[in-house]
Amino acid sequence: MIRVTENLALISDLLTISAKEAERDPDTIKLLAVSKKQPLDKILAAASLGQRDFGENTVQEGLDKIRATADSELIWHLIGHLQSNKTRAVAENFDWVHTIDKLKLAKRLSQQRPAELQPLNVCVQVNIDNEPGKSGIDVDALPELAAACTELPNLRLRGLMCLPAIREGFEAQRAPFARLRQLLEDLQQGGFTLDTLSMGMSGDYRAAIFEGATIVRIGTALFGERT
Repeated sequence: MIRVTENLALISDLLTISAKEAERDPDTIKLLAVSKKQPLDKILAAASLGQRDFGENTVQEGLDKIRATADSELIWHLIGHLQSNKTRAVAENFDWVHTIDKLKLAKRLSQQRPAELQPLNVCVQVNIDNEPGKSGIDVDALPELAAACTELPNLRLRGLMCLPAIREGFEAQRAPFARLRQLLEDLQQGGFTLDTLSMGMSGDYRAAIFEGATIVRIGTALFGERT
């Protein structure tokens, strides 16, 4: 697992460099290791180096890995689309959900979260480019959904997430992230207590950091090609 070791060190250095270029504290940016379709030994290798946050796109694959690493005290994030018939498994096992875009999902997660667990951390996914057929809530509907989520007792609304359309060039990449940051700031000014911008991946993490990302989601650059 030398490659994971080398990659994690390199990515950590790149995130630190980008943070300093953006005049930000590197400690305010968390690396979310996207472990989709990656073998368990690579996850454990990253964990042995201090990586704690891992992201999965599908519920069943995530559950398998959560159970296999139960003794490792890892933090598991669902970053893929969530179907309503999978909410119980997510509520009972995951620590974060980044893809809330319907009140129905939020209500089910809150109702099904076990009482002995801490509230489930959630982000509202915004369809920042208004792409047809893409998951995420419309910008105009965001305040209403955010307000409803804060009323649910077993959820903790942390912030916003987006998956923008692919863009070439640093300034072009910054634009959708700037819009998401502004949406978060608007909610904060409206009284919401939020601290998370989940945005940026391997190809655009630097632009996301310049616009305030607090969680960047990186997979193949860390683990290599998916199996």
